[in-house]
Amino acid sequence: FGSSHSGSRSRQSKHREVLDCRSAMGKFIKAGRVVVLLQGRYAGKKAIVVKVFDDGSRARPFGHCLVAGVDKAPLKVTKRMSKKKITKRQRVKPFVKYTNYNHIMPTRYQVPAEVQPATLVTDQQMDTPDGRIEAKKYIKKLLQEKFLQPPADKSGKPSKDVIYLRKKLRF
Repeated sequence: FGSSHSGSRSRQSKHREVLDCRSAMGKFIKAGRVVVLLQGRYAGKKAIVVKVFDDGSRARPFGHCLVAGVDKAPLKVTKRMSKKKITKRQRVKPFVKYTNYNHIMPTRYQVPAEVQPATLVTDQQMDTPDGRIEAKKYIKKLLQEKFLQPPADKSGKPSKDVIYLRKKLRF
């Protein structure tokens, strides 16, 4: 009978060790990281981390981040299409939300610094529905602009990170 009690104590100490290791690991989910959402309405959608809350907040007492993502990615365009059809197919539908770290998968991609992820959406905008709409409009304009002319990387080629974000995730 006494052995089961001591087993639970060792389990607690192991859990504490795991938490200590997690805090010692490098933080790789930073603003600008491209992530894939795993749960909820936007599962399978790609997003950019805007702001991180490693220690949580009063409203959300767990590690989470504010993300701005692509709900509907632009579609393929050919030369034969009319201008009207091209503009319709190049539209982007964005979203903004707070997401628990457990529900996102970071990718190796990082958005170029010129996109400035911190300016995409603010906490004040997230507090009101009108602020969210305003933020989405700004994100839509910015993403459509970057998707049409992706910024160049160091070698002068279009940035792989923006091209990855533009493509729909196939799964």
